[in-house]
Amino acid sequence: MENTFNTAPENASDEDLIQRFKDGKNEAFDMLYQRYLPGVYKRVRYVVPESDIEDVTQEIFIAALKSLPSFRGDSQFSTWLRTLTNHKVAEFYRKRNRKQEPLLASLSEAAGYTEGSTQKMMEERVLIQRALHALPENYREVILLRFAEELQFNEIAKSMNQNLEATKSLFRRAISALRNHLDG
Repeated sequence: MENTFNTAPENASDEDLIQRFKDGKNEAFDMLYQRYLPGVYKRVRYVVPESDIEDVTQEIFIAALKSLPSFRGDSQFSTWLRTLTNHKVAEFYRKRNRKQEPLLASLSEAAGYTEGSTQKMMEERVLIQRALHALPENYREVILLRFAEELQFNEIAKSMNQNLEATKSLFRRAISALRNHLDG
């Protein structure tokens, strides 16, 4: 018997899924969520303390769900979602700073978040997070696009509206600055 439900195929484009969602097909958002959750989660994991990753990721997708009806398609959905992710991460730190909490977990706190990993690995993550936060925004962004989102350099160049050589040069400078912060 043929499926009579009007569902979107899994290989539908982001634009098709967004239009289906705007047309009242809520399962279209579920497909976007499944498609983008791994990348958003990895990006958030690079920049917020371990104990807050789930909450921040959830807030991002709640905001996306609420904002998607007004998405105009001026940029790619992935770019729009990345901007929303950056905004929600910044909002997380603004709220956290108002509560007078430390910017990131201290190294001693890292031992408490060792779900499946060693204390040394957690300490390294905290050090990397601190070093990333110390970098200029464009350096942090190129590193996150390459490592958290696993984009190729040509995709990063397109995302950042740069040519390929400028992107590779920016990445080299960013990695060098990150190393300097980690060594210092």
